[in-house]
Amino acid sequence: MTDFSTADLYDRFGDELAVCAPLFRDYGGHVRFCGAAVTVKCFEDNSRIKEALAEPGAGRVLVADAGGSVRCAMLGDLIAASAVTNGWAGVVLTAAVRDTAALAGMALGIKALAATPRKSVRRGEGQRDLPVDIGGEQVRPGDWVYADGDGILIARAPLPLAPEAATSALGATGA
Repeated sequence: MTDFSTADLYDRFGDELAVCAPLFRDYGGHVRFCGAAVTVKCFEDNSRIKEALAEPGAGRVLVADAGGSVRCAMLGDLIAASAVTNGWAGVVLTAAVRDTAALAGMALGIKALAATPRKSVRRGEGQRDLPVDIGGEQVRPGDWVYADGDGILIARAPLPLAPEAATSALGATGA
């Protein structure tokens, strides 16, 4: 398990990092997670999110700029379960989630703005693998996301963590 904290990472690598605004709440069973970013841009349609999380995650983090809408949930228990099965480390959404009790028990980091029971409508809209904005910061495909209870950091490349942590940096648990 990786033992990092975003506060310590910021102290060590501050000038190399972007710090997302503190807008996000934790909903998944893992509060601490990190991995290379896969990006989605969508609005009230979770088609691209579902599609991405159905693919092998290999310890990556899906970062979705969903326009900040909390009128409908962009992630629920079924899509999150797919992410767990497919090896994703986490999901960061500028949107709402649902099925929060189920999400809290999953081996997945989930940061989102709010919760709502309303599901999204799938119309096949949205874009993948392009720069997106979350919490006032740009995230590009392949950037590294480090998240814990203190917030979200974005690095342009993987950070050199402690040697014992380097091999298990993807999908870490804890708080």
